[in-house]
Amino acid sequence: MKHLKELTGLGPHTIGSDAIELAVQYVLAAAENIKKTAHSEVDVEVDFFHPNPGATRLENGMFKGKTVVYSDLNYIVLRILPKHAPEAGENAGDNAILVSSHVDTVFSAEGAGDSSSSVAVMLELARAISQSTDGFKNSAIFLFNTGEEEGLAGAHSFITQHPWSSTIRIAIDLEGMGLGGKSGIFQAGPHPLAIKTFASVAKYPSGNIIAQDLFSSGLLNSGTDFQVYTEVAGLSGLDFAFTDNGAVYHTKNDRLELLKPGSLQHLGENMLPFLLQIASSSHLSELNAAVDDTHDTVVYYDILGKYMVTYSQYFAKRLQCSVINLSLMIWTTYLLMGGFTAAVSLALSCLSIILMLIFSLSFSALAAFSLPLISSSPVPYLSTPWLVVGLFAAPAFLGALTGQHLGYLVLQRYLSHVYAKRKQQSPVIQAAMIKLETERWLFKAGSLPWLVLLIIGTYYEIGSSYIALVWLVPPAFAYGLLEAKLTPSQLPRPLKLATLWMGQAIPILVSAGPLIRLASTMIGFSVRSVSNPGGSPDWLPSLQLSLFIAVVVCLTLGYLLSYVHLSGAKTFIVLATCSLFALSLAVVFSGVIPPFNEETTARAVNVVHVVDATGRFEEKPISYISLFSSTPGTLAKDVEDMKEGFVCGRHKAIDYVTFSVTYGCLAFDGTEEGWDESDIPTLEVIKDTNGDKRVTRVAIDAKRSIRWSLSINTEEIEDFAIKAGSEEIVPADGKRSVDGWHILRASGGKNAPTRFELTLFWLQNSTRSEQRPLLNLRTDLPGVVTPRAEAVLQKLPPWFSLFGKSTAPHTLSFLTSLPVNF
Repeated sequence: MKHLKELTGLGPHTIGSDAIELAVQYVLAAAENIKKTAHSEVDVEVDFFHPNPGATRLENGMFKGKTVVYSDLNYIVLRILPKHAPEAGENAGDNAILVSSHVDTVFSAEGAGDSSSSVAVMLELARAISQSTDGFKNSAIFLFNTGEEEGLAGAHSFITQHPWSSTIRIAIDLEGMGLGGKSGIFQAGPHPLAIKTFASVAKYPSGNIIAQDLFSSGLLNSGTDFQVYTEVAGLSGLDFAFTDNGAVYHTKNDRLELLKPGSLQHLGENMLPFLLQIASSSHLSELNAAVDDTHDTVVYYDILGKYMVTYSQYFAKRLQCSVINLSLMIWTTYLLMGGFTAAVSLALSCLSIILMLIFSLSFSALAAFSLPLISSSPVPYLSTPWLVVGLFAAPAFLGALTGQHLGYLVLQRYLSHVYAKRKQQSPVIQAAMIKLETERWLFKAGSLPWLVLLIIGTYYEIGSSYIALVWLVPPAFAYGLLEAKLTPSQLPRPLKLATLWMGQAIPILVSAGPLIRLASTMIGFSVRSVSNPGGSPDWLPSLQLSLFIAVVVCLTLGYLLSYVHLSGAKTFIVLATCSLFALSLAVVFSGVIPPFNEETTARAVNVVHVVDATGRFEEKPISYISLFSSTPGTLAKDVEDMKEGFVCGRHKAIDYVTFSVTYGCLAFDGTEEGWDESDIPTLEVIKDTNGDKRVTRVAIDAKRSIRWSLSINTEEIEDFAIKAGSEEIVPADGKRSVDGWHILRASGGKNAPTRFELTLFWLQNSTRSEQRPLLNLRTDLPGVVTPRAEAVLQKLPPWFSLFGKSTAPHTLSFLTSLPVNF
């Protein structure tokens, strides 16, 4: 906590600021103190590293089609080696485990969660390890890098330039995507050593392969240093993150006051025994730096944060195939013995499942669409996440119950027709038997969606398929033990409550936590869900959340809903659910609970004083204040109360190079002060050669800016190279693009270069289209706030917060471009 207080007390510390230098010096002093107080049996080495300029280009995730140039970085590397361990000998430093996090923050946050908390824990871990020598065979490297927030620059420069990087066998990355809670694993592998060791020794293990599957699929559009370690260095390892309070991420509320010390303790008590175990492992030397593809993905998940289950994907596939085959055999046997009646009953049971999904998704989606009509915000549940229970879970439950009831009526009518032909019992007994038989079919049908998901997950080797497994096997076992009958001659009996309890206990125990955390993460992400303001409907985040909740309701309550018909309380259940839904709507409509608040859940906005020299408005440069939000919803009411002359609407899209703003608010008055025309960047053609292949050299002068973004039109340009002075930073070696652009971003310390030479290699079949420029350039002046921007910032509603990320502009930005036919 002492380390954390010191780091957050510096305020935001971005690359190139005075604060980041103070933060790095604090970490350096703490590292030197660890060296002084270390046990005599270990060596502690501290390196204040200043890497050469370089460039990061990753092939996957949010960095696809992008190149990040970095320069003038400084950070700390601390290495702990055993001195006299007989197993270590002279080669103790040849095998190391890397523990990494970043010291820098975004410009809008002091970074308590992202990621000063991880840095503070790392310092304490290094201190503890430096005073322990039991069984040491390997070294531990602690990397306190900078430049992560600007494109994973610190991790890349360390892996590609530092001499110790060649000794690393496993990489552990500590991150913050929220503030506090458990620090859980959301990426692991591919080698199983790290995750299996962690599961065996961690005191309170937390992690789930569901997060890894979502992250690797691209549904969570983010990136961490772990991507550098796996993609560039070919390392295996673990990626941890704090994820609670995701709405505070990269906003002013990522602050110390909201962080509970227990979160730091949780991470420390898990990491310390893990690092000590790895440091004494003789298997670390067996891992090559390159990823060994022969190892299966490890399926892992914790149970209530007390125990972590791990097994290989190979074992999972065999287990799941066995369950699938056994399930299909049971159903086949049942249908063969039950004949035509059983086949039709099964088909109608499947119809009830389909109707459940249709009605549940429809009711929940309708609630999502209605929110913008009754609320000032399309995401009114942000400050009170439990509102989604009434807003989305309640209509989803009503829809599921409605759909299943319709299926129940159809199935009951068919069975009535079947039993009517038998004429063996009185009408009263027949009616009771039909009701009981219908209920039993509906219960059995609850396993069918999970069986389908298990088959799909097994075929595509999706680790998250374990959820389907645990929701399929225990209910089937409970039914087989207490209810099953294969011969149709026996009379149907009422479903036992014991069957429900026995069948649901394990699935709920295993899956409730991750499913709730996933919903919570989706709610937190809603604050920053709009990557291109105005580019997507305001109701989209709520619709995605509502559909997720509806699917979870249908899948997890499929067994339970069959018991509703037994309860005799259908009317009460429906009325209670409707009341919960109505009450939630009333709360939203009345505004009793506002969607945002100053203390915890602020709306993410950006205030940018733009100097536009692209000719978008007229030939000469023009300036204006741009206010836009990455949180869904309009801004008109808020800016009207500010009285700063903003006009909101869907103006001609502003191209910020890394994204565009279609909906936002503009103010032109009083924006001529606080900037100088000499700060407008320039793109000047030095030479244009039109031989066998056209080559153009362009001089980029970012003026005072050490942070800029350039988009290159790949419909015209095949490849490019860039130099700073005489040093080539990015060679012409083939570049990927996204939507016809390759994005080149640069950032660095105070002494980072501002002049570059860009060489463009044109396509042979270039279209020479004038619809899009050849180059778009945005430069930011970090830390500079003009008088007009300052006036706007002072009048921002308290529930607004500037939002920072690697692609976001700072409060003063310059735009320029180069046309295709220059």
